[in-house]
Amino acid sequence: MTQQEQKKRIFSGIQPTGELHIGNYIGALTQWAEQQMQYDSVFCIVDLHAITIPESIEPEYLRKKTREAAAILLASGIDPECSAVFIQSHIPAHTELTWILNCVTPIGWLERMTQYKAKSEQLESVSTGLLDYPVLQAADVLLYHTHLVPVGEDQRQHIELMRDIAERFNRLFGAVFVLPEPVIRDSGARVMGLDDPTAKMSKSLGEKRKGHAIGIVDPPDLIREKIMRAVTDSGKETRFDYATPGVVNLMVIYEVLSKHGRDAIEAHFEGKGYGALKRELADLVIATLQPVRERYLNLMGDPSHLEELLRQGAERVRPIAEATLNQVKALVGLG
Repeated sequence: MTQQEQKKRIFSGIQPTGELHIGNYIGALTQWAEQQMQYDSVFCIVDLHAITIPESIEPEYLRKKTREAAAILLASGIDPECSAVFIQSHIPAHTELTWILNCVTPIGWLERMTQYKAKSEQLESVSTGLLDYPVLQAADVLLYHTHLVPVGEDQRQHIELMRDIAERFNRLFGAVFVLPEPVIRDSGARVMGLDDPTAKMSKSLGEKRKGHAIGIVDPPDLIREKIMRAVTDSGKETRFDYATPGVVNLMVIYEVLSKHGRDAIEAHFEGKGYGALKRELADLVIATLQPVRERYLNLMGDPSHLEELLRQGAERVRPIAEATLNQVKALVGLG
């Protein structure tokens, strides 16, 4: 058995639509980059998930954002030499396995999903795809015999559903699927909006509201402007356990990016006021993201090279996906 085969596999995907922001960078992309040498790493731009609300998607916009998201992943430290980066729709096994998993997934499991209930309440017409989103997500992960899935706290319920689906299939037809485990950061797993620190930072809102999110490839002046305008309060409290949500949010971003302990951060900012916190955080965020922005612009400036990296990523994992699908089809009597 080779060293690669002995490694546990890690899989995660990200939707391309909206504005990828510092919450995605802290909660997902930095984890992926840090862990890619430790695991057999598979990362996916989930464009099929992006069409569950078709009225909001223009085809050319989706194609553009898909490539932008791939470039951001690569610019954020995902190394195509040791990690597979590909576009979900380029491997048809994802959708074919989804149909088979649909047939073993009780509809009640899907109707109780928190994200489905929240999103469906905001729509006049709910697509089947929105309800079925978690099954496609399960197919994404289960295709690759994934052991670990780095996600935000809000995705924990979906990982539990994946495990339920996998266990039910294994029980009905035979043991084929690995039961994946979530990997969630201790700090920074849930970065909040700069303009509303009671709500999680959102890719869709970041695209609509200028002061909501720090885009991963925002220019330095815009990053500074957004941080200096972030919601805080009129006080000077900089202790994590006592500060208001807006202040804690800024301090958590500082904590994760600086890698300093909370005691040291509290001592450093004690009595200085929020202006000092914002200025130092802006400097830190700019210094962290500027190299990412430069690599991103280089990748977007060479679209043929970017397409080739994505093709290579898909070809690398296609045999795994097709082998899993063929095994599943044989077990259920298809083919």
